[in-house]
Amino acid sequence: MRTIVKWTGIGLLGLAALILLAGAVLYVSTSRRLKKMYSLPAETISIPSDPESISRGQRLVTARCGGCHGPSAGGTVIFQDGALGTISAANLTAGRGIGGEPLKDSDYIAAIRHGVSHAGRPILTMPSEFYYYINDQELGEMIAYLQSSTPIENPLPATRITPLGIALIGAGAFGDLIAAEKIDHQAARPAVVEPGVTVAYGDYLVRAGECRTCHGMNLNGGKDPDPNAPPAPSLTPGGELSTWSEADFIKALRTGSTPGGRQMSPFMPWMYIRQMTDDELKAMWLYLQSLPLEGQK
Repeated sequence: MRTIVKWTGIGLLGLAALILLAGAVLYVSTSRRLKKMYSLPAETISIPSDPESISRGQRLVTARCGGCHGPSAGGTVIFQDGALGTISAANLTAGRGIGGEPLKDSDYIAAIRHGVSHAGRPILTMPSEFYYYINDQELGEMIAYLQSSTPIENPLPATRITPLGIALIGAGAFGDLIAAEKIDHQAARPAVVEPGVTVAYGDYLVRAGECRTCHGMNLNGGKDPDPNAPPAPSLTPGGELSTWSEADFIKALRTGSTPGGRQMSPFMPWMYIRQMTDDELKAMWLYLQSLPLEGQK
């Protein structure tokens, strides 16, 4: 009996040592990934100054960025856990970034399109693999709004990930949170899609939004990286939307309530997406209806 207990104890200690070693390796390798410096191509876009463009920029920023940075782009704490750390989405009002440093137009381009901070390092949880598709006109309008917005005082805790959190990120426990690694930063810009109530424009709007962050790359169901988030349903014609009409879809994204009376999860940023126009939502509906017939994965 003593021999069995002895070898069981040795085996458990060996297993614990292997787990600690694996964790240490993940921590070191992921820390390097988070500290990597990126060299980006020079990009120049036109930043408008007229009130109409700035107003459109405000609508686009609210629709695309409000879920993390808040309805006025003043920043929020998007994740906080004593064992894993804190992630804050920066206060972007009046062209300010982390720590209140003024942001240049090129800093916005790097952050939005490439997921890279003004310091050249990757921004954790920034969905730039999708925002990469935002065209020059819309990005210029978004930057114009942010640069001209009224400053908001909103002190936020610094983003800080614990060693355990870093190791779990490396293990993929929360999905792939480093968008900068998934983007071909030297690639030619995607072709501009003409606005209209078309499948192609709906594809652009979905691609340039955050839908795939939660609903999956094929939009047939997935989950937000936040451990507290519930599963997100399929958006294909084989999912819940199979019983919806275009009017149902628009109403759901305006009110947060499905045709069956279910209130959408707080992780679904409908209160920001409702900033989109009817034509934009109709185009998105057309695109979603064109997807392969798949149910929940």
